[in-house]
Amino acid sequence: MSETETLHVAVLMGGWANEREVSLMSGAGVADALEMKGHRVTQIDMGRDVAQRIAETSPDVVFNALHGVPGEDGTVQGMLDLMGLPYTHSGLATSVVAIDKQLTKQALIPHGIPMPGGRIVPVAELHERDPMARPYVLKPVNEGSSVGVAIITEDSNVGNPIARDAAGPWQDFDELLAEPFIKGRELTTAVIDGPDGSRALGVTELIIEHGFYDYEHKYTEGRTQHVCPAQIPTEIAALCEQYALKAHEVLGCHGTSRTDYRWDDELGEDGLFVLETNTQPGMTPLSLVPEQAKQAGIDYPDLCEMIVREALRVHPQKATGGADG
Repeated sequence: MSETETLHVAVLMGGWANEREVSLMSGAGVADALEMKGHRVTQIDMGRDVAQRIAETSPDVVFNALHGVPGEDGTVQGMLDLMGLPYTHSGLATSVVAIDKQLTKQALIPHGIPMPGGRIVPVAELHERDPMARPYVLKPVNEGSSVGVAIITEDSNVGNPIARDAAGPWQDFDELLAEPFIKGRELTTAVIDGPDGSRALGVTELIIEHGFYDYEHKYTEGRTQHVCPAQIPTEIAALCEQYALKAHEVLGCHGTSRTDYRWDDELGEDGLFVLETNTQPGMTPLSLVPEQAKQAGIDYPDLCEMIVREALRVHPQKATGGADG
């Protein structure tokens, strides 16, 4: 297919993950943008019959606008591989590794990418003793958008050790990843693929008045200030872009990704730590990838078009067959 040919794009969105509402917003925005570019778009709110609905739609390409499980963990990617359909963003193996925070550490740290230490802790252990000195962070191993993240400090209202009836992610998960808390600033860098390779789009600083950059702050207008480009030293910005590109490469990401950091500015370059790489970044009006793309001269419809065209480049053998190929 040529770079100008009109496509039939199925936008896969919604689903049943914790991030369903965000996915619906992402998908609606993508659908509108691709229609503006002249493509025929079918929106699919994923249910258990998703394979049948996609087959009936018979698209040229699937835009995966799902967030969380099962759209981001390799499950949907494997289904689309079996169906022989090209799809946006990363493939099965990358998705399996990148959504698992512990596997991501094991993949990236040997390549010189600094990440916080930590270990997976059974929830029962949390009610007996702290897994490390406070302050520390607890987070689910396989969730995105900071779902279920808790910061445990000396004055946290959860008890010491954590009480069984205290509100927190230990109520919803059997095990959690415990990491040392890194004080400092929230930074993020998006990477986008194009015909000339991968490109880092810059660095955004996220300034939160209270708390940290959790799910509510990410998707509630006015809760977080985005400073784009971030007002940070050039060497820190360059390091953010370097780490984001390296993570994108090592994990095998496609289309776009976003790497998040904490930076202790008192320590300079030694204070920069990668927290995670997101293989399915949000595409809502408040999302960071569209914002960085705009700063880099790429408007929202062109961004969506680039992601679709990259999917066809990654899956050239599938792009001529549709659902029946």
